[in-house]
Amino acid sequence: MKHRIKLWLHGVLVPALLVTLSLASRGASFTPYEEIPSPKDAPKVIDPGPPGVGVPSDAIQLFDGLDLSKWKSGKDGGEAKWIVKDGYAEVNGTGDVVTKDSFGDCQLHIEWAAPAEVKGEGQGRGNSGVYFQGRYEVQVLDSYNNPNYYHGQAGGISKQLAPLVNACGKPGAWQSYDIIFHAPRFDEEGKLAKAATFTVLHNGVLIQDHVEVLGTTDHAATPKYTAHPLKQPLRLQDHGNPVRYRNIWIRPLNEKQFVERQPHVQAAQATPAKH
Repeated sequence: MKHRIKLWLHGVLVPALLVTLSLASRGASFTPYEEIPSPKDAPKVIDPGPPGVGVPSDAIQLFDGLDLSKWKSGKDGGEAKWIVKDGYAEVNGTGDVVTKDSFGDCQLHIEWAAPAEVKGEGQGRGNSGVYFQGRYEVQVLDSYNNPNYYHGQAGGISKQLAPLVNACGKPGAWQSYDIIFHAPRFDEEGKLAKAATFTVLHNGVLIQDHVEVLGTTDHAATPKYTAHPLKQPLRLQDHGNPVRYRNIWIRPLNEKQFVERQPHVQAAQATPAKH
């Protein structure tokens, strides 16, 4: 019995102690869970609404199926002229529409449907797009049995990042995007300090996992960042195809509030890493 205990001490306890001493000698810190400070304020209580169809009580409903009063023409700033009927807005060749309000970091829910009648192929089939800050596009496209360049299909960050999977529904079927967007940050000299990021769920399936955007998503130019205000309007593209939209809502996200409510994150960001 004593022999077995001796073997255990040499085989398990001693190596573990050596690893601990080695990490300590490199300046590694060990913070017990109990030392993580508790946030000062309780999480805000909201009503998420009915599962799958509800609008959170802290969200801004950008389109409720009745009118486009929260939107304006992207061409001249006048009235948005897309067709509104039967609870949806339909692209009709009158140009892009943009929100009257501006947004930075946000959570967006938007539902869309490509035409039920299949016409065209590739980028010419059910094409539209959701542009954050008028610069960074999440592609809308009928990608059901529609071969196309991979970073240009539904849910792609246009001409930059292909979706993890193709979760596109059939032509004419209603589909959903749930998108978390964090806007880029620029320093006082206008240089990029932090790239924009996207997390996208298409029909409930994760297709973009906190990916960094390389810059503007212009289809015919190299991606690049140019300094701009933190908050900019949201834009829906008129690409000439009668794509429909419904049930659009957005929740502005407050990064400063997140850090203030998570003091251990703030402390970690303020403490320089040891090397």
